[in-house]
Amino acid sequence: MEPMPVPQNRNPLNRTHRASTGEKLMKVAFTTSTGTTIDGNFRTSNSFSVWDIGSDESYYVTSVNIRAEAGSEDDRIATRVEALRECAVVFAAQINGPAAAKLIARNIHPVRTKGPMGVEEVIGRLQEVLREKPAPWMRKAQAADLLAAAV
Repeated sequence: MEPMPVPQNRNPLNRTHRASTGEKLMKVAFTTSTGTTIDGNFRTSNSFSVWDIGSDESYYVTSVNIRAEAGSEDDRIATRVEALRECAVVFAAQINGPAAAKLIARNIHPVRTKGPMGVEEVIGRLQEVLREKPAPWMRKAQAADLLAAAV
């Protein structure tokens, strides 16, 4: 799936797809070095693939690239959290406690995978959960997205 071109003066994370059913899609980020495999440690990953995901549809939004930066670990984590502020969920192969806490403080749900996993596989599993019975945090994330879209 090819990303749509975005005007240079707009943040692609602000773009929100709406499902053909009218369902609000959840913005989800994946740590990835390839674009297809979740294989990164959140605090050191320089590349995130961002998708809009609903129960029956998913759309690639953009890649978020973090410039290699110096500074403290807290600064590196804060840079990543800020870059992904529009996301409801972040999947990473590894994530430490301080990084998870900073994501949670911004109402972003961190999910650690059990080693490298395919992005499409995780999207499929997430869609199954959304179709059946979403966890309370997922319903909350969807509701927050709906409120943000209404403002």
